[in-house]
Amino acid sequence: MLRFPRTAAAFAALLSVAACNTSDKAGTSATAIPDVQVPALSLATLQEVTKELSSDAYEGRAPGTAGEEKTVAYIIKKYEEAGLKPGNNGKWTQDVPLVEITAKNATPLSFTGGKTPVTAQYAKDYVAFSYRVQPKTEIKDSDVVFAGYGINAPEKGWNDYAGLDVKGKTVVVLVNDPDWQTKEAKGEFNGRAMTYYGRWSYKYEEAARQGAAAVLIVHDTEPAAYGWNVVESSNTGTQYLAESKNGGADQTVANGWIQLPKAKELFASAGQDFDALREAAKKKGFKPVALTGVKASFGFDNEISKKMSRNVIGILPGAKRPDEYVLYTGHWDHLGRCTPVAGDDICNGAVDNASGIAGLVTLAQAYKEAGAPDRSIVFLAVTAEESGLLGSKFFAENPVFPLAQIVGGVNMDALNAIGPTKDIVVVGRGKSELDAYVAKLAQMDKRMIKDEPTPEKGFYYRSDHFSFAKLGVPMFNFGSGDDLVEGGVEAGKKAAEDYEKNRYHAPGDEYEAITNWDGMLADLRLYYAAGRMLAMTDAWPNWVEGDEFRAARDKSRAGK
Repeated sequence: MLRFPRTAAAFAALLSVAACNTSDKAGTSATAIPDVQVPALSLATLQEVTKELSSDAYEGRAPGTAGEEKTVAYIIKKYEEAGLKPGNNGKWTQDVPLVEITAKNATPLSFTGGKTPVTAQYAKDYVAFSYRVQPKTEIKDSDVVFAGYGINAPEKGWNDYAGLDVKGKTVVVLVNDPDWQTKEAKGEFNGRAMTYYGRWSYKYEEAARQGAAAVLIVHDTEPAAYGWNVVESSNTGTQYLAESKNGGADQTVANGWIQLPKAKELFASAGQDFDALREAAKKKGFKPVALTGVKASFGFDNEISKKMSRNVIGILPGAKRPDEYVLYTGHWDHLGRCTPVAGDDICNGAVDNASGIAGLVTLAQAYKEAGAPDRSIVFLAVTAEESGLLGSKFFAENPVFPLAQIVGGVNMDALNAIGPTKDIVVVGRGKSELDAYVAKLAQMDKRMIKDEPTPEKGFYYRSDHFSFAKLGVPMFNFGSGDDLVEGGVEAGKKAAEDYEKNRYHAPGDEYEAITNWDGMLADLRLYYAAGRMLAMTDAWPNWVEGDEFRAARDKSRAGK
């Protein structure tokens, strides 16, 4: 989240002064970055769009629903009013083929063959779903194996599946990375800063590559970085998959999570010490452990339909180099109808991410009024972020504009609703030359850049910028930290924790719950400045030498 303590006028004045001759760790000189003016941004537009998209009339903006139809139509209307042009060869939208799959009639998860039977109730104790497009999912009498953190990283000499044949078996794995408890971002897996190996999506992917029938991630709130309520609301009900030619035949039969107490109960029934095995799994050379004699069984029906969802694309053509593009991205979707709280079953997603789409519209207005910069500005509202970044992934793999001609971009996923701060946090700091732009912004506004306070949450892999980064396009992912101008770090952390506990991915994320808009406008001033700087330079920011995404960028630019 971003917070910003200055007024618009003060911010504009600060950005118009000359920068000092400094450079960031990525190696780009701050003096090479153009100065820009930030115009007044419309609070009325920001509030209007946020309120509209998060109203009950949009039913939580789930892809493939009536809520999508209303959402897409509304975004197009606001883009037109802002003066943008259709961004997809004369069309406002890009079709994104999805499969809608909803688990029904789930049975309890039963483990038999141990000292005592263990039963886990659906939603309460475990959740499961399938990436296979088939009417019924069934796991019956499947052998159970503990595979540590479920990681196979050849470059690190680490393989939790070494010597193990998991075909037809149910694999139990731990969330996050083996060194997640390290206080600093140092170590085999970057310590406290989660790597992609720690993400739930990777665990599923690797289990599928290994041929497992099912994979269950043990939920533990601290390493997961969110409570069971988030797991339950995100993984029950309708899920969305990218349509594939083989119908998901290369995926596991079932993916899921299991509550920590139930996992411990399971291991005890198998005569194993869960805590001891969890400790052993932190060390390289850990050998997977079969829960001898234990069999897993569970199943559910799948209600399936194929849907065509849409990304919405508006463009402001560049004045001098219209075939070079700067992206602003944000996801329009949310969870639709979800687990009820006090009788309310609509996950309205006001902050996450009606605010981001409102930000796109607000910025579009400001750009149009200020006049086109040298490069074209693309305003991309993507679908199905909550289902695994599917809309941004589809756009990145089927780009309307060649990736080699996309300079970089700014992703907006949940604007700051808790107030201005004294600091800026860059997620993925040190990875690309975009750091220099943030350094200039922070210097001009006399704000401190801090390391990501919660790198264990793996935010770098949890939003739409990642879809572009994987293919080499540098994307900003920065915002204000927790050091509130009024209340300091303690108040900032308390406010952020309150949102995550009580409103994130829950019906409580409603327009009426937003009581502070200053931080949101502050976000947008930063975002406007960052994008405008990119659009007014002739530079092509890259990833630093040795970064995992550098090769993709070099390859695309070489073939431009």
